[in-house]
Amino acid sequence: MAYKQYILVCGGTACESNRGIALVDALKKEVEENGLINDVQIVRTGCLGFCEKGPIVKILPEDTFYVEVRPEDASEIIQEHIIKGRVVSRLLYDNAQSKGNVAIDGIDFYQKQFRIVLRNCGVIDPDKIDEYIARDGYKGLERVLFEMQPEDVIEELKISGLRGRGGAGFPTGVKWSFAAAQPDGQKYMVCNADEGDPGAYMDRSTLEGDPHSILEAMAIAGYAIGASKGFIYIRAEYPLAIDRLENAIAQATDYGLLGENILGSGFSFTIELRLGAGAFVCGEETALLASIEGKRGMPAPRPPFPAVKGLWGRPTVINNVETLANVPVIMLKGANWFNKIGTATTKGTKVFALTGKVNNSGLIEVPMGTTLREIIFDIGGGIKNGKEFKAAQTGGPSGGMIPPKFLDTPIDYESLTKIGSIMGSGGLIVMDEDDCIPDVAKFYLDFTVDESCGKCAPCRIGGRKLLNYLTKICDGKGTAEDIQNMKDISEAMCRASLCGLGQTASNPVTSSLRYFMDEYIEHIDDKKCRAGKCKNLLRYIIDPHKCVGCTACARVCPVQAIQGERKQAHVIDQELCIKCGQCFEVCKFQAVSRS
Repeated sequence: MAYKQYILVCGGTACESNRGIALVDALKKEVEENGLINDVQIVRTGCLGFCEKGPIVKILPEDTFYVEVRPEDASEIIQEHIIKGRVVSRLLYDNAQSKGNVAIDGIDFYQKQFRIVLRNCGVIDPDKIDEYIARDGYKGLERVLFEMQPEDVIEELKISGLRGRGGAGFPTGVKWSFAAAQPDGQKYMVCNADEGDPGAYMDRSTLEGDPHSILEAMAIAGYAIGASKGFIYIRAEYPLAIDRLENAIAQATDYGLLGENILGSGFSFTIELRLGAGAFVCGEETALLASIEGKRGMPAPRPPFPAVKGLWGRPTVINNVETLANVPVIMLKGANWFNKIGTATTKGTKVFALTGKVNNSGLIEVPMGTTLREIIFDIGGGIKNGKEFKAAQTGGPSGGMIPPKFLDTPIDYESLTKIGSIMGSGGLIVMDEDDCIPDVAKFYLDFTVDESCGKCAPCRIGGRKLLNYLTKICDGKGTAEDIQNMKDISEAMCRASLCGLGQTASNPVTSSLRYFMDEYIEHIDDKKCRAGKCKNLLRYIIDPHKCVGCTACARVCPVQAIQGERKQAHVIDQELCIKCGQCFEVCKFQAVSRS
């Protein structure tokens, strides 16, 4: 059925948690009450990316883009936009109409993006297989099954230059070739959807918005390596992604795109979900395989690698969600199309969860080679509240802190490694002048120490020692010797840890020591935290020349540490002060300073 207009409503987790479901219901109610049910279709899509401004509503065919839409706005959208043809200006992004822009193309956030992985997110209803098929879905699988031999598929991937997007950047075609070269018999294809980095939601959003692309990719991989069984390992804490995957698997099976004798080709492939309990270490492939087998998720020594000996001792290929999402497009458009995008060593695009102290946080996809400056200031809109940029953390808790002097570094595996960071799975956290670098490093070490499986001593003991040193420094009790000790432990962890978690856990420490040593020295020698984050190093002082004796600070102090008569200058007893900062917050005369 053809409709005159389509109202697309972001159905990602972030928007749905912000009354997005109620918004969909309100729009449907208005459409029904105004007799527009045959003219207007409401489509609940995946994530549109601009999470900072959600819930988002996009109206086609005019491509009007509304932000921060509430259920209460549904009536006005239907009455004004749909019935009267008048744009609801107050719901446009950044007064876009005054600039002549009401569509998504007029928004800076989208200008430098190029969507391959996220091509269908925010465009189709992920619960309807027909909408995926209408956008060339499963055509890549069809081409593979009827026009290509398994070795042709692997060669196409090699030519494309696709590298694993889970962090290591290993060539995908080479990995598939290892499994394909193993003797015939049971083989497995596994999708790693155990995304656990703080602030990262790239894979989850892809699964929520375009689950069929992953199913199609896994079937293609199964054909290429000779596997008939696939598993998607996903965290149980991602209920929306799980629901949409279960629905997609059922639909694909009904359509003959999964299961026995797919499309009459003679090739059979089935997919099952395996739910993880949220252990960060299960993002490591051998720990993930152990968890699928019902064992405790702990890494195993390599070799043998999973492509040779994986699930239940059989050859197994493991790719993460983002890697797989590229595969159907490569098979449909060709390797030469894909390898023209990106840099000489890193082809294609990269999806990032852009978060932190940036104006436009959200899910973005950019060509490899895009600089950090372009991502943070052009797409991200710069730093919140006009603050100064201090650092960017790429690669999650296993990544490094990148200082301002490297803002023009192109995003690719080799460039990031050269400056002491990693690509990781795609978390990108922006920090400003109010962030304390030693405190941020401590936050990441606290996370990795808590998530360590404890199997190997370098990670188990080394991570705890690093965390202890960082805590000591942030408490104002650090010494110069602590710096060298942290460097020595970091090197040992990198060299001797069993898996990637332990080998990269010290990256926040080593990169911050490399580029922000002055902040560590301030904490150790001057007992000062310039950002004011380290509570034990703070001092709140009342300027007697500015204090008017209004007693506001004394009244809110929870420990009666502020003394003074009314209309006379007050004084803070530093022995009693617990550094809560309430005096600083309530003073209207800027008499209380923090140092």
